[in-house]
Amino acid sequence: MKEESKENLVCGLCAITSVFAFLLVWYLGCTFTALGKLLPDPITVLIGMWGYIVGTVGKCSLLMHALHSLQRVLIGFLIGSALGISLGLLMGRYRLARAIFNPIFRVIRPIPPIAWIPISIIWFGLGETPKIFLIALAAFANTTLNAMTGAESVDKTVINAAKMLGANEFQIFTTVVIPSAVPSIFAGLQVGISCAWASVVAAEMVKASNGLGWIIQAGMDNNNMTQIISGIIMIGLGGFILTYIMRTIEGVACRWNRSGR
Repeated sequence: MKEESKENLVCGLCAITSVFAFLLVWYLGCTFTALGKLLPDPITVLIGMWGYIVGTVGKCSLLMHALHSLQRVLIGFLIGSALGISLGLLMGRYRLARAIFNPIFRVIRPIPPIAWIPISIIWFGLGETPKIFLIALAAFANTTLNAMTGAESVDKTVINAAKMLGANEFQIFTTVVIPSAVPSIFAGLQVGISCAWASVVAAEMVKASNGLGWIIQAGMDNNNMTQIISGIIMIGLGGFILTYIMRTIEGVACRWNRSGR
């Protein structure tokens, strides 16, 4: 236990050191090379970010923009992952469902969410719905694939044992297939929440007036690199926090299936 604590301490120090090393290289590059003509140094960015946090960018502060993005991501992620898990479990368990839906899913899956922007505008207009639609698509593909893989990999011996004990198909599906697929489902949810958060930039390019994607787009329009990098940093921090939360939930829900991550 003491060795593990030492290892964790060393890893933590290495992580902190790597961050400071990156910032130092960034600062030196902006100060002593031509990179400074293209990028603001980290001190300028941090001062600018603080100004955006305590002040406003557009109609609200940087944190409020992040909350607007988070709201869209959570709504889209919940819709996309719910549909994806349901479809994936059905395709993984039932050959007929896989024969019907899998060919369509395999065609839709490689299409990036940004390619759906014109169609989403035609279908849903310029409000919040097209943004949530794009984010839901980003979460849908990964959760579907992982749920299907989890349902397909259920031990046939366990299913046969449940049948011998008199379980019907509904009981097998709810008490054997779904619990066995939970680790795979959570793996898909982790990737899905990351993809949903990453797609918020594309989603908020659809006539948005707030959000981190809007901050980046507005910074491009105004040639404000500090604003652009501030939006990028907030997207990175938000993705890190969401992934950490999802892993914590997985650790609690799947205590019996430690993945060692």
